[in-house]
Amino acid sequence: MRFIDAIFQKTGRIKNLPSLPQVLLRLIDACNNKETPLHELSGIIEKDPVLASRVLRLVNSAYVGIMDPVTSLEKAVVYLGAGTITNIAISASVLQAFSGTKSGSLFNLEHFWWHSFMCASLARRMAKRAGFKNPEEAFLAGLLHDIGKLVLWQNFPKEYAKILEQSDSDAARLSEREATLGANHAEVGAWLARQWHIDMFMADAVAYHHEAVEDILNAFPLVKIVYVANCFSRKDADNGLSRGGEVAKTVFGFSASQMDALVSGARDEVAEVAGTLGISVSPPPGLETGSSKADDALSAEIKNISLLYGTLENLLKADGTDAILLVVERGLEIVFDIQNLFFFLYDSETERLVGNATEARPDRRRIRDLALPGTGSTSLPAKSLAEQKILNSLDLSDASRLSIADRQLIQLLGTEAMICVPLTAYRQRLGTIVFGVGSDRASQLVAQKRLLQMFADHAAVCLYIHDFKKKQARKIQAERMEAASLMARKVVHEASNPLGIIKNYLKILGIKLPERHPAQEDIGIIGKEIDRVFQIVRRLNRFSQPKPDTEQTADVNRVFTEQLNFLQKTILRPVSIYDHLSLEKRLPPVAVDENSLKQVFLNLVKNAAEAMPNGGNLYIRTRSVRDNRSHPGEETPVSGMVEITIKDDGPGVSDDIRSRLFEPFTSSKAGDYRGLGLSVVHNIIKEHNGFITCEGAGDSETGTSFTVLLPVHQPEKRNDRR
Repeated sequence: MRFIDAIFQKTGRIKNLPSLPQVLLRLIDACNNKETPLHELSGIIEKDPVLASRVLRLVNSAYVGIMDPVTSLEKAVVYLGAGTITNIAISASVLQAFSGTKSGSLFNLEHFWWHSFMCASLARRMAKRAGFKNPEEAFLAGLLHDIGKLVLWQNFPKEYAKILEQSDSDAARLSEREATLGANHAEVGAWLARQWHIDMFMADAVAYHHEAVEDILNAFPLVKIVYVANCFSRKDADNGLSRGGEVAKTVFGFSASQMDALVSGARDEVAEVAGTLGISVSPPPGLETGSSKADDALSAEIKNISLLYGTLENLLKADGTDAILLVVERGLEIVFDIQNLFFFLYDSETERLVGNATEARPDRRRIRDLALPGTGSTSLPAKSLAEQKILNSLDLSDASRLSIADRQLIQLLGTEAMICVPLTAYRQRLGTIVFGVGSDRASQLVAQKRLLQMFADHAAVCLYIHDFKKKQARKIQAERMEAASLMARKVVHEASNPLGIIKNYLKILGIKLPERHPAQEDIGIIGKEIDRVFQIVRRLNRFSQPKPDTEQTADVNRVFTEQLNFLQKTILRPVSIYDHLSLEKRLPPVAVDENSLKQVFLNLVKNAAEAMPNGGNLYIRTRSVRDNRSHPGEETPVSGMVEITIKDDGPGVSDDIRSRLFEPFTSSKAGDYRGLGLSVVHNIIKEHNGFITCEGAGDSETGTSFTVLLPVHQPEKRNDRR
């Protein structure tokens, strides 16, 4: 009651009681909603020119460390993230709300804001160290923890000046003297935070930052973090910072060396962050310190890890090889300022490193035609993967030691140096990141080798998981089709008998009736309809998996070329679809009859054409690959497979449809619930010991790609008789 009587009643009559602007309230709500698109956040920020300029100032500051200037608010939001944007907005609004506050002989605003930003920065670093899920909340709570002092100084200047003089920088004595006004600054600050509708736990962190450490031990994490950060951000008159180390060890178990590193990094950060918000800060007497080179290096590394955190989150969300590589590419640009790069992905079937570049780099498409031996090669990408370490072309004492392939790759990159970073996960080789840089930049990246390899390891894990999911999906599809085949056989068997009986009875009825009886016409119509039902039921035999004639073979390239000549005139060119053939020469024949292969090709091309009603591109590729699968009854694996890829650049297939695309009666076509085309294709391929998979989601920009694997025809061995 003393708080309400003494403080609320008076401040309620004060016109300049600080409040958050409506733009900020909208921004906080938008940032708290994970579904809010980035362009909406930037649109809200644009409505406040002061806030917009501060956001751009921060993203272009040394604190963030981006090489190229950022002029777009939407791009700034991408780099900083919603949590940091919220911090900037509230911080800017707090500064604006108290912009009229003047320093006094007993209340130095530059010291006050240094202490507040120091507590905020240290709280964020401690939150990350302690595994707190939202470090940005810790920053904001730390920034606001002493905001009650500003309220008291602004509204009770004479009384509060006397209190400050009597307390003599002693925190306990200050709280005791503040109570004579009706409440201490912690209570006032918590009340103001709640008035601003800031998160309840942040307001609690403000309220309890001067409680006894024994009580803090039973509090929730955010209260503990701000409490310890406050201890390290001030110098009490009696005991200096010595108490902070004891508190950190008691509350979190942090060692003295751990806290020294956190405090050092926070001190370096204070001036930069405050500067972006347009406020002057200076440490109170006794807390001035200069940063060492080791501190600078640590601070720079922490900044890079902070930037890397958002990229790693995007990696986990990426679906598909192309999407993962695109996130890796953007992450290398943001964190390491690497602009010139491509990939070599390891193909375990051919034991080769195959060139790859994202769709965002059309100038690098030529790399997709390149391949390197995966084992026994002297090329840098292959050696980097084999030795599982980062290799730099400049490390070689003699340029002549570079292989010809390496020299060509450096020429393709157009740079002085080439650095190769291996991609491995769970003892599996997945590929190599290759990028080009100048000689000066190469030495800088070598110093960041640990961080660079950590980033590559995360990317490799995502590629490994994606490949594992593809294999599991292939297995699940096979099991689903097996169940569908069993059901189809049952339906054919059960339906054929009653249909045959009905057909026979109709014939008997027709014989019994006179030839010109009016019912004879109806009997004929019924008979024709029963015949049509018979035909429909017989189509289900496709799911009964008859054993194919393995002696029949087909020339894939010839069949596709002939079929494509016909399809170009009928379904492709009329809607402006252009085909791009990439057929491997001297492709071995496959163990599939031509009619089945034609049906597979026709269905897949029609499926692609229907996905691009307004035109587009169709890419058809064939190549021979090794088959490392073991087959029952065979002493050695089949020697090879033919891989067929049919890709379109249409809108793709939604995730829910793609997961059951090859099931009977599933379709992605609007209004079409038959969906037998792809299930028939899947069944034909399975009958011939092959596989089919699909890649490409509805929100993808790379369309849909079907990959078919068919076994190479193996002539039967005949015993020589003499």
